[in-house]
Amino acid sequence: MIAEPNTASNLPSQKENAVHDETVPESAVQNSSCVRNGNLKTPREKRKVREQCENIRRNSSSRRVSQLQNGEVVEAVTLFEVVSMGKRAMQSVVDDWVEAYKQDRNVALLDLINFFIQCSGCQGMVTAEMFHSLQKKDVMRKMTETFDEETGLQYKKFMAYPWILTVTWPVDMDNEDYPLIRTGPYWKKFKANFCEFIAVLVQQCQCSILYDSYLMDTIISLLTGLADSMVRAFRHTSTLAAMKLLTAVVSVHLNLDVNKHNAQRLYEVEKKRISGKRTNYRLDQLERKRKEYEHKLLEIQNMMNAIFKGTFLNRYRDVIPEIRATCIEEIGSWIKTYPDAFLNDSYLKYIGWMLYDKQAEVRLKCLLGLQGIYSRKELVSRMDLFTSRFKDRIVSMPLDKDHEVAVQAMKLLMLMSQNCEDVLSAEDCETLYQFVYTTHRPLAVAAGEFLYKRLLSREGDEEVQPKGGGKFGASTDQLKRLIRFFLESELHKHVVYLIDSLWDWAGKFLKDWECMTTLLLKNAEDDGEALSDAHESALIEIILATVREAAEGHPPAGRGAAKKILSVKEKKIQLEDCTKITEHFIMVLPQLLAKYSTDAQKVANLLQIPQYYDLDVYSTGHLEKHLDALLREVKDIVAKHSDMSVLEASSRTYYILCSEEIAIYSQVDCARTQLIDELMGQLDQLLDGFWQKEEGFCMDAGEISRMHSALRRVAAFHNAHDLTKWNVCDKTLRLLVFEMEHGSLPVLMILPALQCTYFSLLWQLAAVSENSPKETLFALRRNLRRFSQICTCFLHHKEKDVREKVFMILCDWLLILSHQDSNNNEETLGLLDYLPNTSLQEKLLVFIQEHVFIEEEEESKDLTEEEERKDESCKLDDLHKKRSLLAAYCKLIVYNVVEMTAAAEIYKYYVKTYNDFGDIIKETLSRTRHNNKIQSAKTLILCLQQLFQTHAESQDSSSGVDFSSASFTNMKELARRFSLTFGWDQVKSRESVAMIHKEGIEFAFQGATGVDGKCLPPNLSFLLIISEFSNKLLKPDKRLVYAYLQRYVAEPLLCRGDEWQPLIWYRNSLLANEDEESSVLSSSGEWSPVGASKTSFKRKLSNGSLPETSQTEAASKAPDPQCASQLASAAGKSRKRLKSREMHLQEHLPFLCPGGLRRRYCKDEIKTEDVSEEGQAEDTIEDVDVDVVGADQDS
Repeated sequence: MIAEPNTASNLPSQKENAVHDETVPESAVQNSSCVRNGNLKTPREKRKVREQCENIRRNSSSRRVSQLQNGEVVEAVTLFEVVSMGKRAMQSVVDDWVEAYKQDRNVALLDLINFFIQCSGCQGMVTAEMFHSLQKKDVMRKMTETFDEETGLQYKKFMAYPWILTVTWPVDMDNEDYPLIRTGPYWKKFKANFCEFIAVLVQQCQCSILYDSYLMDTIISLLTGLADSMVRAFRHTSTLAAMKLLTAVVSVHLNLDVNKHNAQRLYEVEKKRISGKRTNYRLDQLERKRKEYEHKLLEIQNMMNAIFKGTFLNRYRDVIPEIRATCIEEIGSWIKTYPDAFLNDSYLKYIGWMLYDKQAEVRLKCLLGLQGIYSRKELVSRMDLFTSRFKDRIVSMPLDKDHEVAVQAMKLLMLMSQNCEDVLSAEDCETLYQFVYTTHRPLAVAAGEFLYKRLLSREGDEEVQPKGGGKFGASTDQLKRLIRFFLESELHKHVVYLIDSLWDWAGKFLKDWECMTTLLLKNAEDDGEALSDAHESALIEIILATVREAAEGHPPAGRGAAKKILSVKEKKIQLEDCTKITEHFIMVLPQLLAKYSTDAQKVANLLQIPQYYDLDVYSTGHLEKHLDALLREVKDIVAKHSDMSVLEASSRTYYILCSEEIAIYSQVDCARTQLIDELMGQLDQLLDGFWQKEEGFCMDAGEISRMHSALRRVAAFHNAHDLTKWNVCDKTLRLLVFEMEHGSLPVLMILPALQCTYFSLLWQLAAVSENSPKETLFALRRNLRRFSQICTCFLHHKEKDVREKVFMILCDWLLILSHQDSNNNEETLGLLDYLPNTSLQEKLLVFIQEHVFIEEEEESKDLTEEEERKDESCKLDDLHKKRSLLAAYCKLIVYNVVEMTAAAEIYKYYVKTYNDFGDIIKETLSRTRHNNKIQSAKTLILCLQQLFQTHAESQDSSSGVDFSSASFTNMKELARRFSLTFGWDQVKSRESVAMIHKEGIEFAFQGATGVDGKCLPPNLSFLLIISEFSNKLLKPDKRLVYAYLQRYVAEPLLCRGDEWQPLIWYRNSLLANEDEESSVLSSSGEWSPVGASKTSFKRKLSNGSLPETSQTEAASKAPDPQCASQLASAAGKSRKRLKSREMHLQEHLPFLCPGGLRRRYCKDEIKTEDVSEEGQAEDTIEDVDVDVVGADQDS
């Protein structure tokens, strides 16, 4: 076997792991490659080959060559066509080829060689010459891969013993396509057929021609030669074929090894049986058979070594990830199939090395291969060195950026944990356990399996009962371990993620709600191992999470894009679980609420369980007494607690149970009315006492606390229930008016009073209908105006909590009022059609600036660890409040409640506060752009203009603008970030970007009239800011913007010097990559005159020649005639493209192309003529420079 040296002088050197990636042309199914004897030596022969290849390319792939045989027309198809179409059984295809090989092995082998060449997507020809006809020196010289410039053909010469093959094909570098990488079911099936063909070929030949020292030598030589090619298609196809060939040969080796051992055993048995005789025919026969197997095994071993060393060692580090992945996938298969030969560190090291590959596909193949090894316990004992060397890498791979790699790494670690003793340390396991909280569900489920099998479920749990005995022994033990893990992880708010991760593996004991509630109701006196308070809280959270998972049947928020579509079986299980939950908790929940009625956190969690009930069970099961018990406990809890989470959970429980469609509605509604009557009675009593002491207002802490609790209870129930008939609005409005006039109410009363009034007005607003009386509408409108005035006044309240609460209510209130979908009478429309006035909009904006974007000075204090933790928690809570305030205001902008220009003040802080508020500001920008592209662009440029004016005012007027100052640098960075938000689709954003340039140019030249218009514009430096958007302009748009810019320059020759550098830089950004404008800027930075003629394609190139130039220019730039004709042809095409683009621009960018308007600095006008489609397209518009388009648009 002769390796292919890199002797071509016109090709760069090729390293083992740095193959140059070239491509072959696109091909379909070929049947026309031909085999010829001899070499192509003369140019005439090369041209003939090229013509033949081009003719072959023109022919359809579906063509069949017909031949006359015995008077009948027979369709001749190639091996490639048969395999690619897959219409025949692969075994019969291979059998036909084997028969052809036995008749004439040279012809059959050349057909097989042709097959591999065609599978590479090559449309060329294969020429063969016998190896013995050339000297060795000539052979080495011809082992090259070259490109013939004269014929445009590429040649590949390599050794395929006993031939030297020359593959010739036309090169088309624009096509990066060949069968193995094509998409679609057809080509996917082709790849499978290709691999199957190789496997079946070896299988069918293993008893005959596989060992003839001719077939395999030729195939291995061919594939090794192609695998060293610099053409990607050859390299990829031959590597896949070689790897599949080695896989098939390994299977043959295994069969031979088994046969050899059987023959050896028979030989030994026969030898013992006839030990007394000298000779025996049967013994000699077995001996010959055994030696034959040994000889075949030796040949197979040589084949395996040749393929591995000739192909694998060169290609497992190929630059193409698909090739690397193929190599790693197959070596994993070899190790698993034939561990006696391949399961050693000499082969395992390649998989270990490729765990660090940059491509996820390769890393994934490594992990899948290792899973096959570690899943077999008998193989793990031979992996000690590999495990110790690469364990740390595998443990780190669940953090891989590719989700599938991370999941398979976790599964591999699960297998290692099961089959390798003590391979994972306690620290490794603790790290891996935390992946149950990740948002990617497949990874979390894999980590859940790891957690469940290693920590929660231990062997023998079902058989061994704990000391306490009982029927819940195993489940109780598992629950306690789960609770300990949950508390030790310190991620208490993520219990739903933990349960979702364990659900697929621990669903049986997680649905054992009887065990859980029994554990909660157990008293310490009965059992000394009762749960602590922290363990009880954790278990209640786990109960709630398991109930939610069973009832809803889909992952929690943030884990999965959409709700899971359940199958029929899953729906049946879900209904059964809901019934089980209802039947169990209907009886147990009142007991749990009675036991934990004083604990707000536990009660708030327990009260969420009834929302998952099947409420019909109450009536069908005659369980109304348990409903009465539940309502009594909830009523008692409402009376005991003032915590908002408890009150809201209680209110929601009444809302769930008060469904009018179910039979228990009247019973629950009666209890609800009774409860609200008591709450309102308490509130009325407290308010009466307050108003009696109004003149000498003085309330002690106890009275304030009682008033606060009463108002919170009413607010919580008013959120879910309509309390309009209790006239809550008038009572709370009176309190708010009193605070607005006197300003003496405590915050604990103001906040719930605001909430009550807000909910009351919302219920009244929702009740407005077409038949509502005018008196009701006028009263509602009066209350709405009154409440808006109160909220506006409270924006300046002395208490920060009041200001923030009022702001949130006001933003939501304005959003609701301005977007009411009303089909009612005119009074209703007039009532609901409400938008904030300018004064209120300014107040809202000032509030955001003072409460969200204000910088708080951090005081350096020596804090303990506990104090630092609390301080960090306070900072996070404060940041959450600020984000909520900003999001509420941005919604007003997005939904056009306030003017879009208000967003300019928000955008100023985009870069400065990117970590805290960048996502909110970016989403606001995206939504406003979707609503109105032009207005959004104007808002962006307004933001930059305001920042520039502030910067200019802070600078010394005599020294000008300092480009290196921090504020100017921040402006440029902000503009760059704005430009990035437009994405890669320049066509989609062309109008917005063009508007930014237009507004920016106009702003830059404000105040430039001066004396004869020659003074330096004060805002000229602003052009540097808008230059950040130049790369978002299409080329035709750049020409228009450039033309628009030139209109503002009165005398371009005077625009020189350092003070005019921003203008020059801005023009450079517009003329980037514009060859036709390369002469505009001279080395001294001078401008070409506006009206000067240009020697570019913007001027008409008539009669195939260049525009007229001066004699000096003609002398210095005169091209030869051939070059001139080529340039004229190219220029004509450019003019046509430019004309169509500019006509399109005038349609889509009217603010840059207002045809017929007067120019500011040029007296000429644009004149165009109507042009017919037949012949005058090049005689119009091109005669006029693009830089004389349009005038500015009246704003």
